[in-house]
Amino acid sequence: MNLKPMAVVTLCTLLCAGVSAKGKGADNTLTPKEQKQGWKLLWDGKTKNGWKSIKGGPVPATGWTIANGTLSIADNNNKPSGGDIITDRKYKNFELSVDFLYTDGANSGIKYFITEDQSGKTTNIGCEYQILDNLLHPDAKSNRQLGALYDIFPANIKTPAKAGEWNTARIVVNGNHVTHYLNGKKILEYERGNDQWKEGVARSKFNKRTGFGMAREGYILLQEHGKKVSFKNIKIKEL
Repeated sequence: MNLKPMAVVTLCTLLCAGVSAKGKGADNTLTPKEQKQGWKLLWDGKTKNGWKSIKGGPVPATGWTIANGTLSIADNNNKPSGGDIITDRKYKNFELSVDFLYTDGANSGIKYFITEDQSGKTTNIGCEYQILDNLLHPDAKSNRQLGALYDIFPANIKTPAKAGEWNTARIVVNGNHVTHYLNGKKILEYERGNDQWKEGVARSKFNKRTGFGMAREGYILLQEHGKKVSFKNIKIKEL
């Protein structure tokens, strides 16, 4: 492809500023259209504001890093170190969008409807949009692969995502109706509480947890599994 000098400069300027050549806004910002639609950033791209450790207190100093507009899990040979992080507040009906990039053999997830147990301690048990390297991770069963509702319903992905490439997860929750998207394509749709849901939970590792996944609202969680996974453009629109 031959580009004139001015075209090269323009393209470089866009890329260096984090602006897509397709017209998408800079990373970790909202376009005027998104702001008008009601989108809010869940992460500012620079600090750990808006998030906290699931154990209480601020985001752990170890296990999580911020660099070049990405929030990343530190690589620790598949051994968690800092622990999971959650949003400062709970959400009920929403559309969540998260860009993610995973490395070879990685395992992580985006969880929602995270709540406290009877003792008041926040647990890491909830509905999970699975992030997994389907090719290299040994736990890549159908209902534990990328985009699945972890251990309950598999995702229908025709074009596999690849390690080392940015992808976009989108989760839409409207009451008990939930939809998972990957890179703009619907890959899973389910209804909490119906017969299919009950059967799926009964087959899963959560079958002993009364009321699993049926909370009316909950925190959003990013899972730290000790293998590098990066996130950016984390935003939400409440419905």
